[in-house]
Amino acid sequence: MALSLRQKQTNCIVRMLNLNQQPLTALGGTGNGGPAEEVYKILILDRLCRDILSPLIHVKDLRKHGITLFFSIDKERQTIPDVPAIYFVRPDSTNVQRIIADASRGLYESFHLNFSSSLPRPLLEELASGTLKSDSISRISKVYDQYVEFITLEDNMFSLAQESVYVQLNDPSAGEAEIEAIMDRIVGGLFCVLVTLGVVPIIRCARGGPAEMVATALDARLREHLVSKNNLFAEGGNLGASHQRPVLCLFDRNFELSVGIQHDWSYRPLVHDVLGMKLNKISVPSDASGGKGRGAASMVPYELDNSDSFWVGNASSPFPKVAEEIEIQLSKYKQDVEEVNRKTGGQDGVDFDGQELIGNTKHLMNAVNSLPELTERKKVIDKHTNIATVLLGEIKERSLDSYCNLENDMLTKGSVEKGQLLAALRGKGTKADKLRLAIVYLLAVEATPQSDVESLEAALRESEVDTCAFQYVKKIKSLNISLASANSASRSNIVDWAEKLYGQSLSAVTAGMKNLLSGGRQLALTRTVEALMEGKPNPDIDSYLLFDPRAPKSSSGMGNVLRGPFKEAIVFMIGGGNYIEYSSLQELAQRQPPKHVIYGTTEVLNGVEFAEQLMVLGRKMGLGSSVPSHD
Repeated sequence: MALSLRQKQTNCIVRMLNLNQQPLTALGGTGNGGPAEEVYKILILDRLCRDILSPLIHVKDLRKHGITLFFSIDKERQTIPDVPAIYFVRPDSTNVQRIIADASRGLYESFHLNFSSSLPRPLLEELASGTLKSDSISRISKVYDQYVEFITLEDNMFSLAQESVYVQLNDPSAGEAEIEAIMDRIVGGLFCVLVTLGVVPIIRCARGGPAEMVATALDARLREHLVSKNNLFAEGGNLGASHQRPVLCLFDRNFELSVGIQHDWSYRPLVHDVLGMKLNKISVPSDASGGKGRGAASMVPYELDNSDSFWVGNASSPFPKVAEEIEIQLSKYKQDVEEVNRKTGGQDGVDFDGQELIGNTKHLMNAVNSLPELTERKKVIDKHTNIATVLLGEIKERSLDSYCNLENDMLTKGSVEKGQLLAALRGKGTKADKLRLAIVYLLAVEATPQSDVESLEAALRESEVDTCAFQYVKKIKSLNISLASANSASRSNIVDWAEKLYGQSLSAVTAGMKNLLSGGRQLALTRTVEALMEGKPNPDIDSYLLFDPRAPKSSSGMGNVLRGPFKEAIVFMIGGGNYIEYSSLQELAQRQPPKHVIYGTTEVLNGVEFAEQLMVLGRKMGLGSSVPSHD
């Protein structure tokens, strides 16, 4: 995994946009001979593949790869003769039928079909028979399986964009066939990630629940593939100087539920939580009024990705430090402008323009050359000033700093002062903020007296908060306590009953209680990944299953294969992940000795979105109130 996941996926996409030939100059570097001349093409996408492209290549950059137009596959399109069309879509029957219809109408000169993952044989046969019947098979130039069915949001972070997996896995009415279908989709997505990286990992997971189910199915899929003729891992991985394989650590969201719900004070999680960042894009009011005025003002779209140096450098910083850094950058920018003005005879302290740049030729040329860089810096500073102003308005309006501090205290100390908690629930904040705080209390405080819980519920009802999600977590927590204290004779019956009632992913929901660490709180996920990468005997992970798809099949799932130390890890969260976990794992990667950690999840959720999934499960179980949760 010497290159970042983002770079490797981008290289695959760029090659696809160049008709699956190495481009003369690609985003990933220069190729060894490509097309003799540039070919102009159009691009046809479905929604998922548009989302895959979005964080990797900006629309304005598509033209660099000869893409003159792009269309959605489900929209009516006009015939464009003499132009090749690149299709980039999911391999499903609907898309195959649309391709057949387009080919039969002769919409384009030639069809270069690229499927985001492997095209199953029945669909390939459907495509072949459909184009044969319409006498249009000659228009199908090539068919490729691209294995890129995942969205890379950061250099080392990806999402499978599979919605509501947590609800589906924990739904008491979920049937075996439905659970298996979800597992197949997750395994398919992870297989694409591994193909893109070119690695066959050692797989580790806890016993029981979705993590073991995914590990078992992925191990089987990799084993089956490794013995096939068209083995995509023939080279054994592209790990540069390190010939060691990475470890893939699989977790279920119930492993550490509190992280999915809590507020966070760092810039990137705050932007995601408050401004609803999707695919690295947000919209904020143009006047940066913040607070309640957000809806009324005209909205300005911003992209937050690795082309933004301020975002790259400060995304993991606490918000107050980000505000300071904006001031520092602005001050430095003003100094540089004054320096240019001074050398060229402009006025001190006044933004320059081309008319004012007078002086000797050398200084004038230097000033002209520095204009684009200064202009770009000012644009970035203005962008983050605007974002920070909106965030600050929301922080004041909702007392978000109080929520962050209170939740962090509870999760670190495992206790809370009741009056302080009730005051927060009766104070500022949205209904979702209050619900999240109450759920963190349930997860963080091991002994929750019934009277305190009732006071909390009363405070939530006073604020007209829908308590379905709160009741659901309370029920799961009490069930876990019952399981933990059950004697061995009756335990199996309780487990059987619990799994029937609460779906397949019953696990240690209250793992958040164990986050006590000297010198502050470290996520249980990060501690466990660190232990798995070290590979030393450790009571926390000694029971974890181990699968090696390259080794002879072991019936126990604990084969005698290399257990560490690992320099590289892929961490995958089933049921929804977040930027808090990503930041924590990147901090682990930067410790000595340095490591490389990629973080992935079925979908990226902020606290509000995850609370909504808990609410859905609460309703399915007939728990809580039916008060509308809108603010």
